[in-house]
Amino acid sequence: MSFVPLQGPATLYLADPPRDSEVEFSGPQRVVRLPMRGAIPVLTRALRVGDAHASVTLLSAATMLAMKFVAAGSLSRAEAGTAWQVGPLTHEDEDRVRQLALARTYDEVDAEQAEDLVRGLLDAVADTMTRQPAQAVAAGAPPSTAPRTTVAERLNERLADRVMDDLPAEVYVSLRVEAPEEELAAGTLSVVPQVHEVDLATHVSDLAELWSADDGGPGSHGFGRKARVNATVALRRAAAAWPVLDGLLRRRVPDRLVLSADELADLLEVGLEALAEIGVEVYWPRGLRQELTPQARVEARGGGDREEPLMTGLFGPDALFAFDWRLALGNDPLTDDEMATLAAASTPVIKLRNNWMVIDPALARRAKVAMGKHRDGKPIAPAVALRAALTGSIDVDGATVEVHPGATLEKARAKVVDAATVSPLESPGGLDATLRDYQRQGFTWLAELTGIGLGACLADDMGLGKTITVIALHLHRRERGLASGPTLVVCPASLLGNWEREVRRFAPGVPTRRFHGADRDLTGIGDGFVFTTYGTMRVDHEALAAVSWDLVVADEAQHIKNATSSTARNLRLIGSRCRVALTGTPVENNLTELWAILDWATPGLLGSRNAFRKVWAAPIESGVDAAVARQFAQLVEPFLLRRRKSDPGIAPELPPKTETDQVVGLTQEQVVLYEALVRESMERIEAADEDARRGLVLALLTGLKQICNHPAHYLRQPNGRIKGRSEKIDLLDELLGTILAEDGAVLLFTQYVAMARLLERHLAAANVPTLFLHGGTPIRQREQLVDAFQSGQAPVFLLSLKAGGTGLNLTRADHVIHVDRWWNPAVEDQATDRAYRIGQTRPVQVHKLITEGTIEQKIGELLTRKRGLAESVLGNGDVALTELSNDELRDLVALRAPHG
Repeated sequence: MSFVPLQGPATLYLADPPRDSEVEFSGPQRVVRLPMRGAIPVLTRALRVGDAHASVTLLSAATMLAMKFVAAGSLSRAEAGTAWQVGPLTHEDEDRVRQLALARTYDEVDAEQAEDLVRGLLDAVADTMTRQPAQAVAAGAPPSTAPRTTVAERLNERLADRVMDDLPAEVYVSLRVEAPEEELAAGTLSVVPQVHEVDLATHVSDLAELWSADDGGPGSHGFGRKARVNATVALRRAAAAWPVLDGLLRRRVPDRLVLSADELADLLEVGLEALAEIGVEVYWPRGLRQELTPQARVEARGGGDREEPLMTGLFGPDALFAFDWRLALGNDPLTDDEMATLAAASTPVIKLRNNWMVIDPALARRAKVAMGKHRDGKPIAPAVALRAALTGSIDVDGATVEVHPGATLEKARAKVVDAATVSPLESPGGLDATLRDYQRQGFTWLAELTGIGLGACLADDMGLGKTITVIALHLHRRERGLASGPTLVVCPASLLGNWEREVRRFAPGVPTRRFHGADRDLTGIGDGFVFTTYGTMRVDHEALAAVSWDLVVADEAQHIKNATSSTARNLRLIGSRCRVALTGTPVENNLTELWAILDWATPGLLGSRNAFRKVWAAPIESGVDAAVARQFAQLVEPFLLRRRKSDPGIAPELPPKTETDQVVGLTQEQVVLYEALVRESMERIEAADEDARRGLVLALLTGLKQICNHPAHYLRQPNGRIKGRSEKIDLLDELLGTILAEDGAVLLFTQYVAMARLLERHLAAANVPTLFLHGGTPIRQREQLVDAFQSGQAPVFLLSLKAGGTGLNLTRADHVIHVDRWWNPAVEDQATDRAYRIGQTRPVQVHKLITEGTIEQKIGELLTRKRGLAESVLGNGDVALTELSNDELRDLVALRAPHG
């Protein structure tokens, strides 16, 4: 149904009217002409037609509104004096007209046009309903001039008899809360049901008004006869959602329901949510429902009620913080007496600060618990207090509560947050070196945090000088009188000599001692450095724990990334005034590794491991909530200083580094071995159970990588023929020929010792001077090998990736060759950084040997795409690939044709 604009005050043109209408057609447009008197019943039914055109629903709603105005006597003469019109209208009525027009606009008619149309129709309906019969008008009888009140009375009767049957009965209900003083004093409230017109929400009356007429007529409420039935249905639906409302249905007139204290509590805890789900709103008197919010105050305590000044060791093991939980009205915390009143209340209605309030029972119960559990300055751990200050919240009984730090804790928070940006300290007097600017900044950052008893993780790229930064910290703490005891450095065995040499070089006169091998004497160690390995510490941690260390340093701290390992557990047993972790890869596989490192440095900062997984790691690693990642960064950033060689101003003196993927093919022998291994392994994998499957997948991956290296590697032929069986060897020979001809030096990395021995034999046969370091090389010999390479005694240093990939300073090399790929970019980068570090003066070229079409190339492509993600699926290396489906695994390992 659509319309053609109004013509005159009493004529409407409609297209496609109901079939049972008496119609006349005129013109090619099949336009139906209905007198307004006949159009009114059609329009009052139109809203019930589901597919009515928007123009018709506009006219229909306007017709019903006009009839309400007429029934209320809102009539006046038009200016010409020959017709009636609606008016004068109150401000509320004018608003109803504007809202109706705004709600019923459509594509062809905007709000202004719709309002003009509504006003025209209001006047047309008013004039039609007040006119004498049509034949009298046609005979020339003048329009009625009856007084306005008489017209209104007559229209009420006519509307009741003839028109109101056609008014819509669609209504919905809401609840209005009323709170007389006597009910509030008794701890009760009343709810009054209200009825609203679906199509005109501003038309609202108390539900009881629908029962005001004995015959069920419209009375003064303006709703139709069917409204009572539909309102009852709506009320029954509300009662089904919140059964307490059954009390209204049992009343002869559903006018008011007084809620007992228990019923009011049920409304607050259950009813509001249940009613909201079905669209029933509850309206409260202004000011009755005050918003009480939980707040927590955390402050440093020494003795008594006075906060201690900011001091050294504020977060040390003997520090004490007090925690206080209470509710606040706005930003104004409740007093002790008010909290006690709330906790003792037996009804949700209480009087606070001379005002009645309705309080959620759950908050009242929490207040009662808090009075005994979280009051009187309950002590909490320093790290928990700091975490609360940094995040602005704390978990209390499973709920997150806003935190207000005390003055001392707020000062400490500011000191922690600003530690990385304060003006750099001067280098300590005993340091025989000039720190670079970024090293001074890192030293200052460590000094600020350790100065108040906190640990930290210095996560600079390999080669940026973490060792000298810690040496400066050691000297600074003694120069400022902050230290009490020696410094213990725990590191991989290969780094013992490097640490000893660096301390003797940059801090001459500072005592050094190794706690390793047969030499494990800790008597008379003074306040110098003690160096030990993770292996020695793991076995002899009790002797180390007996010393009062000032500072414990965990170098290459990724060794404690597994918090459940005996290495990590035993390191935690060694006490100290503060702790520093050093690592170039704070996250290799997942965020729990970062938790393990930071939880050692500052225990309790990130909560328990399980809580950390739930609150931080799981949401961040899944990528579902970027806000969580930002909050986590805000929490850990003060304790984790990460600088990269590529950062502006960090190491501008470093020469460039070039990385090249050197792609080679497979020999025929390798192709046969590769395809046979894939075929046979996949058959076993597809038939295996879950546990056996993982082992078979790992064996397949390892075998394929060995085949890509060399057939003799896979076939376990330590003395087999080398030349002509692998293009990697051919390319390696070419690279070494060029490098050595240019008087260069090279680091040659492989993850397999067996492959390294093949390469050692091959290079020896070619008379290429080569040094070889692997996991079984004794510590003293490692140091001799490093010195020999750095002094130029051999141009090639062959290293197994795990033994030589961290800690070593090998800046003599200007080329790095990765014979095979370690499927974690961070591990390869660490190995490369043996050459590309402070002290390197020549450009460094990195060559990665990759066999075309194999798993090596496919994984390399994945690494390129995922390199920016600290927790990529490949972070777990081969283990992550065991979780691939059979189809995914087959696609990964299948040999791909060159350029396919």
